[in-house]
Amino acid sequence: MDPILIALAGVMGAAGVTLTAAGAHGKPGVGLDSAGFLLLIHAAAVLGGVALARQGLVIRPLGLVTLCGFVLGAGLFAADVSARAYVGSRLFPFAAPAGGLILIASWLVLVAAALASSRGA
Repeated sequence: MDPILIALAGVMGAAGVTLTAAGAHGKPGVGLDSAGFLLLIHAAAVLGGVALARQGLVIRPLGLVTLCGFVLGAGLFAADVSARAYVGSRLFPFAAPAGGLILIASWLVLVAAALASSRGA
């Protein structure tokens, strides 16, 4: 699972750079830069999370839920913002807020994963 998550982080990073460039040069003011930054931040968080799980600093099952949530939530948010900018309509109703809620929940699962790991130490 780790190689897949690392590869997804790479895709998120590449998409993040692309969206920030599009926000700066192609379609300024439509939120692409925010979507790009969100992808970049969570790409780094996925890489860090994989390292934390490998070191046993978070309970692995909860850590994997967190990392999958980062990928899903950031991807959903960025895809919705991009669809509005380039297609003219949402991905589906409440896609961006759903992505944001998934991200918030994922960060809270990370808290649980870390605290549960500290009990085992």
